[in-house]
Amino acid sequence: MAIQVLFFASLREALGVSALSYELSSAVATVGALRESLAAKGGDWLALAPGRAVRAAVNQDMVGAAHPLKDGDEVAFFPPVTGG
Repeated sequence: MAIQVLFFASLREALGVSALSYELSSAVATVGALRESLAAKGGDWLALAPGRAVRAAVNQDMVGAAHPLKDGDEVAFFPPVTGG
Protein backbone atom coordinates (compact mmCIF):
# COMPACT_ATOMS: atom_id res chain seq x y z
CA MET A 1 0.00 0.00 0.00
CA ALA A 2 1.43 3.34 -1.03
CA ILE A 3 0.55 6.95 -0.43
CA GLN A 4 1.80 10.20 -1.94
CA VAL A 5 3.30 12.69 0.53
CA LEU A 6 3.57 16.37 -0.40
CA PHE A 7 5.52 19.13 1.34
CA PHE A 8 4.75 22.83 1.01
CA ALA A 9 6.32 26.23 1.77
CA SER A 10 9.17 26.26 4.32
CA LEU A 11 8.93 22.48 4.82
CA ARG A 12 9.61 21.90 1.13
CA GLU A 13 12.59 24.26 1.34
CA ALA A 14 13.96 22.66 4.52
CA LEU A 15 13.62 19.11 3.19
CA GLY A 16 14.70 19.84 -0.37
CA VAL A 17 11.86 17.72 -1.73
CA SER A 18 8.30 18.55 -2.74
CA ALA A 19 6.86 15.02 -2.91
CA LEU A 20 7.63 11.38 -2.27
CA SER A 21 5.93 8.02 -2.48
CA TYR A 22 5.67 6.21 0.85
CA GLU A 23 4.93 2.51 1.45
CA LEU A 24 2.50 2.13 4.34
CA SER A 25 3.05 -0.53 7.00
CA SER A 26 1.05 -1.61 10.03
CA ALA A 27 3.36 0.59 12.15
CA VAL A 28 2.42 3.67 10.10
CA ALA A 29 -1.37 3.73 10.07
CA THR A 30 -2.07 7.37 10.99
CA VAL A 31 -0.92 10.86 10.00
CA GLY A 32 0.88 11.19 13.34
CA ALA A 33 2.74 7.91 12.85
CA LEU A 34 3.74 9.04 9.36
CA ARG A 35 5.16 12.28 10.76
CA GLU A 36 7.09 10.35 13.41
CA SER A 37 8.42 7.89 10.84
CA LEU A 38 9.65 10.67 8.55
CA ALA A 39 11.13 12.67 11.46
CA ALA A 40 13.02 9.54 12.58
CA LYS A 41 15.23 9.97 9.49
CA GLY A 42 16.90 12.78 11.46
CA GLY A 43 18.62 15.86 10.08
CA ASP A 44 16.31 18.16 8.12
CA TRP A 45 13.44 15.66 8.58
CA LEU A 46 13.22 16.73 12.23
CA ALA A 47 11.15 19.66 10.91
CA LEU A 48 8.26 17.14 10.98
CA ALA A 49 8.87 16.01 14.56
CA PRO A 50 5.92 15.96 16.95
CA GLY A 51 5.63 19.27 18.75
CA ARG A 52 6.67 21.24 15.67
CA ALA A 53 4.07 23.55 14.14
CA VAL A 54 3.03 21.47 11.14
CA ARG A 55 -0.46 21.10 9.66
CA ALA A 56 -1.63 18.09 7.69
CA ALA A 57 -4.27 17.38 5.08
CA VAL A 58 -5.37 14.05 3.63
CA ASN A 59 -6.95 14.20 0.20
CA GLN A 60 -7.19 18.00 0.62
CA ASP A 61 -9.11 17.85 3.94
CA MET A 62 -7.46 19.16 7.11
CA VAL A 63 -6.91 16.33 9.59
CA GLY A 64 -5.40 15.62 12.99
CA ALA A 65 -2.63 13.23 13.95
CA ALA A 66 -5.05 10.35 14.65
CA HIS A 67 -6.49 10.37 11.11
CA PRO A 68 -6.10 6.89 9.57
CA LEU A 69 -4.24 6.42 6.30
CA LYS A 70 -5.25 4.11 3.47
CA ASP A 71 -3.79 3.02 0.17
CA GLY A 72 -3.80 5.79 -2.42
CA ASP A 73 -4.15 8.70 0.02
CA GLU A 74 -2.46 12.01 -0.69
CA VAL A 75 -1.00 13.51 2.47
CA ALA A 76 0.19 17.12 2.53
CA PHE A 77 2.33 18.67 5.26
CA PHE A 78 2.72 22.42 5.56
CA PRO A 79 3.49 25.07 8.17
CA PRO A 80 0.62 27.01 9.75
CA VAL A 81 -0.51 29.89 7.57
CA THR A 82 -0.77 33.31 9.13
CA GLY A 83 -2.54 36.26 7.67
CA GLY A 84 -2.56 39.88 8.40
